[in-house]
Amino acid sequence: MTRRPLGDLVYARSGDKGGDANIGLWIPAGRPDAAVDWLLETVTADWVRTLLPETAELEIDIVALPNLRGVNIVVHGILGAGVAEGVRFDPQAKALGEWLRSRYVDLPDHLLAPEAVQR
Repeated sequence: MTRRPLGDLVYARSGDKGGDANIGLWIPAGRPDAAVDWLLETVTADWVRTLLPETAELEIDIVALPNLRGVNIVVHGILGAGVAEGVRFDPQAKALGEWLRSRYVDLPDHLLAPEAVQR
């Protein structure tokens, strides 16, 4: 295992839907299928709450999308009443996916590119 930013292994895209945020995480093409298995097994509501402490008290849904090599995460209520009323730094949750990718996690060495393990 190597402690690295999650973004060394996964891509992300995020946005808002009313007061909820959607975060899509996926393994890009060219990475081993074992990385998809790791992602599907690793991403849980508690895992998201650990990496994004601001979600600790919020309902989180995880939908596995194995055919798309990823998962969809819905964080309910993180944006309050929605973008027009929000005072969050990121009122549309456009940066939430990148925030999650920046978090350090233990990544299996065999799933990383060799240069990521050596950093």
